Amino acid sequence: MTQPGSSSREAGRGSRRAAPVGHAAMRSANLSLLLRHLHTQGGRSRATLSQETGLSKASVTSLVSDLAERGLVQEGHIERRGTVGRPGTEVRIDPLHVAGIGLELNVDYLAVCLRDLAGEVRFTSSVPMPYVLDEEAAEEDPAGSADGRSARVADGRSYPPGLVLDRVAEQLAESLEVAAGAGLWVAGITIAPPGPIDYEGATVRLASNLGWTDVPLGEELAARLGPAHPPLALENDAKLSALAEAPRLARRGITDLVYLTGDMGVGAGIIAEGRLIRGWSGFSGEVGHIGLDPAGERCRCGRRGCWETMVGFDTVLAVLEADDPARSGRLPMQQRLARIRELLEADDPRLHRRFSALVDDLVRGVGVLVDVLNPQAIVLGGYFGHFADLLVAPVQSALDERLLAADGRVEVSGSVLGLDAAAAGGAAVALELVLEDPLLAPTVTVDATP
Repeated sequence: MTQPGSSSREAGRGSRRAAPVGHAAMRSANLSLLLRHLHTQGGRSRATLSQETGLSKASVTSLVSDLAERGLVQEGHIERRGTVGRPGTEVRIDPLHVAGIGLELNVDYLAVCLRDLAGEVRFTSSVPMPYVLDEEAAEEDPAGSADGRSARVADGRSYPPGLVLDRVAEQLAESLEVAAGAGLWVAGITIAPPGPIDYEGATVRLASNLGWTDVPLGEELAARLGPAHPPLALENDAKLSALAEAPRLARRGITDLVYLTGDMGVGAGIIAEGRLIRGWSGFSGEVGHIGLDPAGERCRCGRRGCWETMVGFDTVLAVLEADDPARSGRLPMQQRLARIRELLEADDPRLHRRFSALVDDLVRGVGVLVDVLNPQAIVLGGYFGHFADLLVAPVQSALDERLLAADGRVEVSGSVLGLDAAAAGGAAVALELVLEDPLLAPTVTVDATP
């Protein structure tokens, strides 16, 4: 099938009209239509599916049978919608056979999520991000290594790609083992590094907070996983987080949103009219590097006065005592955040001043995003989301005060997925492979043993 906007000449050169769609292609498209409808709308009877998709009842019955053979749908309870006539048996997504994996590379942690087709999380794991200190860096990752280029970052840590990808491969191997033990076929794996991606080359173009430039992450990770690994894809962490949060907001009619990450770096995932915006070269959403103060601090990217130098997580850590455990990168992120919460509840004056200033600095940048992008919603993620109870209301109030028109109000909320947003989004994107082409899923072997 041709894409919207493509011409008949592109679809079938040398003919006066587009070549007819073959039966196999049409059936594949209808399988996708039906599976995606069940995935987004929930369980339905065959009669209801026919009404809502425009497919004939006979086609729906045949398509459901094909999807069931591949473990993608199952029959559920009786559907009762208050209508006259015999109630139908509900068809719904089968959670027992197909899954996707997402993994986030964060400056502080590596988080993995195994999610089945019904959206249930089957396995999660988070481990501290491996790094070396300055004196170890040259030995761990000598210049010119095959893993790509890494550099020392401002806090004295380095993240050699080889060291990081070894740990990533271990987490993925554990996830794949869990999936196999549960009888789940993994459709794909999506890796979420911070920074823009070269999608064609599966390369991290720039991750300034890791000190990475042109790291061939896809190639290196594939070599570590071996030839039988599921398909690998890369997508920016903020973009995946936005995709993970979008369905919740879409159910309320919100289709234009900005998801704002809050870590050492700051990025954004932008959804416009329900579609992810990547930008022509993949650099959309690098909002942490909006220049707000030309005379400000030097950013890891080399510029001065970037927004993330004002609101990044390290600006919170900087007010703590040098030996405070929250400053240790070897402590899991959840424990670091819990320690900061503990200090806030103990009325630590330094942290209260920092969070008060953080609201003002957040509004400076968010105000620019609102003026330029005109979103319906801003979702605060990462550590911003963890402290949503302190940040959402004052940020909302400040944005309301600067409205240009009453109907331009933007809704501010905290992420409901927390630190797992990017990994969860990665798993959802991996499952898109099957939603797009259900025939990729293998047929399910039925145990005939009595």
